[in-house]
Amino acid sequence: MTDQETFDAELGEEVFEVMALVDEPAPRLLVDQHTTLHPGQELPTTADGPRYTELDLRVSPETSALLKATDLAETGPMKAFRTWCGEQGRVPMPCTTATFTEYSRHLMSKGLKVSTIKNYMSQIRRAMPVGKKPDSSQYLQLLALYRKDNKRALRVKQAFPLTLPYVMPMIEKAEASGRPIGIRDAAIFAFGYRFLGRSIEDVDLLIEDIKVLDDRVIVWLAEDKNHKDEAQTIVLVDREDLQLVRRMRRWLEHLASFGITEGPLFRHLLMNGKPASAETRAKTASKRGEHLRTHVINERVKHWFAAAGLIGDGRPITSHGLRAGGATDLAEAEATDEELEEAGRWAKGSPIPRKVYVRPAKNAKRDLFAKVPVHAPERDGEPADGLQGSR
Repeated sequence: MTDQETFDAELGEEVFEVMALVDEPAPRLLVDQHTTLHPGQELPTTADGPRYTELDLRVSPETSALLKATDLAETGPMKAFRTWCGEQGRVPMPCTTATFTEYSRHLMSKGLKVSTIKNYMSQIRRAMPVGKKPDSSQYLQLLALYRKDNKRALRVKQAFPLTLPYVMPMIEKAEASGRPIGIRDAAIFAFGYRFLGRSIEDVDLLIEDIKVLDDRVIVWLAEDKNHKDEAQTIVLVDREDLQLVRRMRRWLEHLASFGITEGPLFRHLLMNGKPASAETRAKTASKRGEHLRTHVINERVKHWFAAAGLIGDGRPITSHGLRAGGATDLAEAEATDEELEEAGRWAKGSPIPRKVYVRPAKNAKRDLFAKVPVHAPERDGEPADGLQGSR
């Protein structure tokens, strides 16, 4: 081969290589088993798709802030999962199915309730990126075995019901303190008992959601656990014992004295009785802002229960006891399942009113052992009634 031929060959190879680098690949077909073509329609390819720019991928700062505020990756269960993954040397986000399954066994080893484990695992799975969620089948398989072998994990400890004989002394003790926090707590207890609300529903209410009339309080409830897309207007007729109208007005007047006539209904208070602003709560309750947190109501319920000298039966004293107390009193007053379901806004056909409140109330009144004669001990050497001649 001559030098010219060699040069031409090398040049040809170089030109070919450059062309191969800049030549775009042929468009790929975009079809699957659901693709349907009409007469004359071409097969769809990647060339037919939209051409996105960076702008199509960005969200505004406002949208970003809202998404972060509801980010499941920042919940307590997810934080605990991250910590565990760090200790185990595993990747938390997105996690593998093996990691997800192993963490469920870790929760089971702690003896947690089945419902708690399911709640934690659900939050962790939902926090994973779309399309990268772990498979739940293996974890549910383990949970089924755990449920079978650990019956105590199924036990649900019901809150001690704060019925009127309990809630009234708590209210009176709070008011007797003469402090603004007592005014607030008395209003919370009276309202919580009569409203039959879940704690989060109570603390999420706004002043604008409440209308206090002379003989009743009208509540506009944007949503609850069983009515996500259905607002409700609930009428709370006042009672001579609860005096809900008077106590709610007194609390609202306290807020109004500081110029507060809108926003969160139940708020944190400073030592001097002044409502805490969002700024003063920023470090400890940034997500709740000026809204009272549910665990605070728990603490206040326990505080005034003890301060009133009340004694329970071993069941937990919690804010849920206000809802349980109202429901228990209704059941003992022979309210039906349906009436309780409506009053407490349980889901249609929920077994809770019947199983937790109505049935126990009926059973308490229907003591089968009342048919058994009372045992009477011997007196003065005489045999007990019904035992004559028996030895």
